[in-house]
Amino acid sequence: MAPSNNRTEHLSFTILWSPLAPITWFFPFIGHTGIANSQGVSSDFQGPYYVGDQGRMAFGPPTRSLKIDIGDLNGGAERWDEAIEEANQVYRGRMHNICCDNCHSHVANALNRMPVRAYGISKWDMVKIAFLMFFRARFLSIGAIFQQFGPFMIVILIIVLSTALF
Repeated sequence: MAPSNNRTEHLSFTILWSPLAPITWFFPFIGHTGIANSQGVSSDFQGPYYVGDQGRMAFGPPTRSLKIDIGDLNGGAERWDEAIEEANQVYRGRMHNICCDNCHSHVANALNRMPVRAYGISKWDMVKIAFLMFFRARFLSIGAIFQQFGPFMIVILIIVLSTALF
């Protein structure tokens, strides 16, 4: 096992989320996902035939995380890491499709390979991951809340003010 890194250790066994500007500005439930290994290092499907696996997500540091309990996972942390690497290899051979085969699909692929059951889900897909991240994931800082909802609130304020003035 690699030495502990306090900056990433708290992200071990998590699904990660970061805003996807400018889409998140208008639809704050849409963002970019990744998955962290047992050391807290993220992997994310960043584009056609490319998976980042060095802990740097494509659209900036994660702002939300959802911890997955691996207590019942056969193989534990070792299996978790193997499944992420298997999913990374699969997605290094895939074209990115924003609607059908994307970062959420990559995370679902890793979770299905383990296989892990969490939050009442045993068959993962991109829609389930999106809903879980929006409704159950925790914010990693106060600033993260503003990163997700601040631009949306400004857009709404502009619409309300422009409607009231005209």
